[in-house]
Amino acid sequence: MSEHAIKTSFISSSQLAWGLFAMLLVFAPWVFTSNLSMTMMSQMGIAIIACLSYNILLGQGGMLSFGHAVYSGMGSYFTIHALNMLGQGSFHLPVSLLPLVGGLAGMGFAVLLGFVTTRKSGTTFSMITLGMAELVFAMSLMFSEFFGGEAGVSGNRVVGEAVMGITFGPQRQVYYLIAIYTLVCMGLLYALTQTPLGRILNAVRDNPERVEFIGYNTQQVRYRAFIIAGFFAGIAGGLGALNFEIVTAEVVGPARSGAYLLFTFLGGATFFFGPVLGGILMVLAFVLLSELTKAWLLYLGFIFLFMVVYAPGGFAALIMVNLRIFKAGAFGRLLSSYMGLLLSGVLMLAGASALIEMIYHIQLNAAMSSQLVFAGVTLDTHANSHWLIAGTLLLAGLGLFEWQRKRFKLVWDQVQSELAGAGDTA
Repeated sequence: MSEHAIKTSFISSSQLAWGLFAMLLVFAPWVFTSNLSMTMMSQMGIAIIACLSYNILLGQGGMLSFGHAVYSGMGSYFTIHALNMLGQGSFHLPVSLLPLVGGLAGMGFAVLLGFVTTRKSGTTFSMITLGMAELVFAMSLMFSEFFGGEAGVSGNRVVGEAVMGITFGPQRQVYYLIAIYTLVCMGLLYALTQTPLGRILNAVRDNPERVEFIGYNTQQVRYRAFIIAGFFAGIAGGLGALNFEIVTAEVVGPARSGAYLLFTFLGGATFFFGPVLGGILMVLAFVLLSELTKAWLLYLGFIFLFMVVYAPGGFAALIMVNLRIFKAGAFGRLLSSYMGLLLSGVLMLAGASALIEMIYHIQLNAAMSSQLVFAGVTLDTHANSHWLIAGTLLLAGLGLFEWQRKRFKLVWDQVQSELAGAGDTA
């Protein structure tokens, strides 16, 4: 059999991944049937589009933006106003196409604001985006006619004639609409990375001086990427407006921009599927972790610091480098070290969590009771033994983790050098 026949007789790994992801989107609501699960999956789809759009700037173009929520948020506002106009009969468009209104709004603001922000790069670009974000957020509190003030703008997505029984009233119907947009947007954004614009954007990120030398205008490259990112961010915002049926000033706030940055980084900005992981983690943190503890932002900060120190490439980089080791048949040598790191990390986390929860309880709920229940364990802030046990677990876990990390590093460096030597030999 010829080499060409072998290549065409098997489905490529990327095609298989896309097919599996599409199947996951289709069958997920039939596995996770609760209202909470349906809502979380809908939010995950929105967050995936938003993080992927942000990664055009951060991962693909090396542009650290602190104001990406402006474009998703304005997409939300224009979509909710278009939805209300649709309900009043002064605007005619299928509800399923309203997210495109948000996309056009995000793109329009990216055209306007991006012309200023992309004229500079690096730290200056970041500071300008931060200023733009603060400006728009301040305007959202000043112009209540459009932004709705503190109450925001609400709408009703069940408007117009039902098409094939689809009214977008049930959450499952909204989920499938979001799933379709998620899959299409992911496909388009992946295609962008394979285009000449996507390649030259990577070059601008890595070596802008050389790009200028060969005749490209780096500002124009950044500007075009900025506009595309604004369009997809607006689509995410439009889907969010349909999902929640209300838009408040929070959607253009600095906290939302920070969340896009944080979770795109945690997922892994250097890989296409990294922001997908980031979007999933963002919803899990905002919905589940925030329900578990009032100190969830503190835990999130610690996770971010841990990843910056030990895994700056994000979870996607961890997956890819370990997949390479697994394919080489050397993962078994690291398995015991991974187990040691996991167990010591759990020990350290248990001690740190107990201390944090007891401190938070003293500050917020001490007048109610000295006892609290966290992760099924009853803690008493008046019991010195509980403080002692928590501190001991933290210190013991920290010491064991550092010892395991040093052992792991020795084995890791050895495996990496062997793989590099095998690659050179091949």
